[in-house]
Amino acid sequence: MTPALLVLRDGRVFRGEALGAAGETSGEVIFNTAMSGYQEILTDPSYRGQIVAMTYPLIGNYGLNEEDAESHRPWVNGFIVKEASAIASSWRAHIGLDEYLRRHGIVGIQAIDTRALTRHLRDHGAQEGVISSVEADVDTLRQRARELPGLIGRDLVSEVTSDAPFTWSEGVWDPARGYGPAAPARFKVVAYDAGIKHNILRQLASSGCEVTVVPATTSAAAVLERQPDGVFLSNGPGDPEGVPYLIEAVRELLPRVPVFGICLGHQIMGLAAGGRTYKLPFGHHGANHPVKDTTTGRVEITAQNHGFAVDPASVAGQGWEPTHVNLNDGTCEGLRHREWPAFSAQYHPEASPGPHDANYLFQRFVGLMKKGA
Repeated sequence: MTPALLVLRDGRVFRGEALGAAGETSGEVIFNTAMSGYQEILTDPSYRGQIVAMTYPLIGNYGLNEEDAESHRPWVNGFIVKEASAIASSWRAHIGLDEYLRRHGIVGIQAIDTRALTRHLRDHGAQEGVISSVEADVDTLRQRARELPGLIGRDLVSEVTSDAPFTWSEGVWDPARGYGPAAPARFKVVAYDAGIKHNILRQLASSGCEVTVVPATTSAAAVLERQPDGVFLSNGPGDPEGVPYLIEAVRELLPRVPVFGICLGHQIMGLAAGGRTYKLPFGHHGANHPVKDTTTGRVEITAQNHGFAVDPASVAGQGWEPTHVNLNDGTCEGLRHREWPAFSAQYHPEASPGPHDANYLFQRFVGLMKKGA
């Protein structure tokens, strides 16, 4: 095996073996606690700018296929695993993990102590790092890691959003038939693409929404020209404050049409409401995070992927209230307006991969559009 190095900004070094494409890559190193769903993680545009370390020790044992991708390509800057399975033992598998990464030019590393890496990031925070299988000098890589710009203030949405509007008509997956048609359309929804996942679109389509996806740079006026029954704000990568054009558009839309935001869309809604966001020490990335719905008292197990959070106190006097709280660290996981038909969730209710506990949020959005019809 080809030797490889992972070097963090603070100087910590991990020695392992090359995985995927040969070369060098850099980004913010974070960890994900999901036991499965690595294909969805690799292809989630929200991971743009990040190197993802999987805490589960064996990754790749069921391979990858064409159906489970969350976008048209992988977006992670790099991939870290303890052991990449050389065998893909699933009837649905089309390709193995190492070959998939090589085919798409993703540089990775395996055979390192991912538990030690996770503990280090937990204690010292997510930080920039470099993976290389072509440079063996640690000091050189350490200097490159220290010179990386970080995520704060960067507009990564512009790197993943669509170039032009498009429509979506595919429904959710069925074990017997695969992806089926959408449900009969009852509502027109414009979805902002800040890095939108395919399964969010499938959930909207299966909820009776005729979905038109527009680039994140689309103005509020252009959205309203389409006369939507509702507007959806998608997930996406990086710092929400680095996307002022989307914040301004949402600020104009909020009083005028039902709005539902997920993940980055939740943060954009908070900023559009006049609030503030802040960076978490190591973020929430996984499929097992407990969240309490304060409106019902129920606890949901959720899938999450975000490095920033909304300060609920910053919007408290402007008609907004928190609706969900993370039971691990008490951070805000949802907002709603007391008068406007607008709400958001920091976590991912589309459940691909992950639990289905929060799927009801799509019906909540439909309910708001019904009231406005």
